[in-house]
Amino acid sequence: MLHFSSRRLQASALHLLLAAALGAISSTAIAGNQKEEAMADAVRVALAKAVSESRPPRVSFPDIDERIKYLQWLGEMSSRLKKRLPDNQTRLEFLETVWYESKRAGLEPALVLGLIQVESAFRKYATSVVGARGYMQVMPFWSRVIGDNDAKKLFAMQTNLRYGCAILRMYIDMEGGNLYLALGRYNGSRGQPEYPNAVLAAWKRWEYKA
Repeated sequence: MLHFSSRRLQASALHLLLAAALGAISSTAIAGNQKEEAMADAVRVALAKAVSESRPPRVSFPDIDERIKYLQWLGEMSSRLKKRLPDNQTRLEFLETVWYESKRAGLEPALVLGLIQVESAFRKYATSVVGARGYMQVMPFWSRVIGDNDAKKLFAMQTNLRYGCAILRMYIDMEGGNLYLALGRYNGSRGQPEYPNAVLAAWKRWEYKA
């Protein structure tokens, strides 16, 4: 299982990889309709590397205080999510994976949870009218562009969250850190306010302060 001792190490590595690659390029449940855009080979390779690790997440904390904070976050988020995901094991596995994939991509878990709320209302098998799939409503073309061409895997929890987080990270880097524009690009509605505003509002509902 993937094992890391520092949250920041994985996030920084992925962020730098995508940022360096990007430097080579000068709905009712508001479904993610990412557009297939021209992409430099370096960006494609960076994204492929970001999603290629298939082993389930396992994290460890060298600092007991950090572990305590994580467990407190997990408990609080589990309580908030209980009505949407009533099965305890499913809910904890989902939250553990959201936390892991968010940190790995250098994203805030609350942002990712907010995006999932808007995109799929936490429905694992959600499918939009344009074919976007799963929790983070990832478009099937991504499995061809950066994956193994098996779009069915986008309904698998970790695969969907890993793709979604890596793609959002890419868009944030592509937009120079402008989250508003990056969210619009993720949804295929860049420049329009409805989707970014909905995600940013949902983000606030999932914020946690120890």
